[in-house]
Amino acid sequence: MQKNFKPHPNSFKNTFCVFHEVLATEIESLKKQFESKAGSTYYYTEAGMYRVSNHWGRLANSKWRLIARDVDPEASGESKTKIGFAAWNEFYPDNAEEKLYYIEADFEKNTVTYQHKKNPNYDSKAILRTSFETTKRIKQIRNLQQLTSWAKHFDYDDIADLRKKIITELIFTEKTLEEIKRQI
Repeated sequence: MQKNFKPHPNSFKNTFCVFHEVLATEIESLKKQFESKAGSTYYYTEAGMYRVSNHWGRLANSKWRLIARDVDPEASGESKTKIGFAAWNEFYPDNAEEKLYYIEADFEKNTVTYQHKKNPNYDSKAILRTSFETTKRIKQIRNLQQLTSWAKHFDYDDIADLRKKIITELIFTEKTLEEIKRQI
């Protein structure tokens, strides 16, 4: 029988956390301990929290992201409701004023995301930014990744190389997109 684990009531306010998707079998023997007004359910253990939800990202006063499992693209009937797990030490403080976030780009998968500076993988190379600055840069990077019209003003052999050069500058410098484009 599961022992009830109760986190401090304010443990999750103003936090950033990355949950990892898990299978339903992980919570089968657990007792639901909280259900939000939006319908998300929470299971607390000594190791961390399981959250069952159909919405992830910005939640009230927190930023909780889910990294989905690699699933067979042929799989049908995938539910929008996902189960995520995060250890207690993976909840990091969040606020609008401090430079807490850095940007990561995956050039092979053509994706971009942000991470918290307390992430143990942070190597202090990417520039730290506020959440507003981070959101603005990510939007610029996604436009570079998804559109091609911006590239018509450049002389280049490979648009992927051009994208990588500009995106890398956006992540690792304070230069504006306009400054970067002028230098190239």
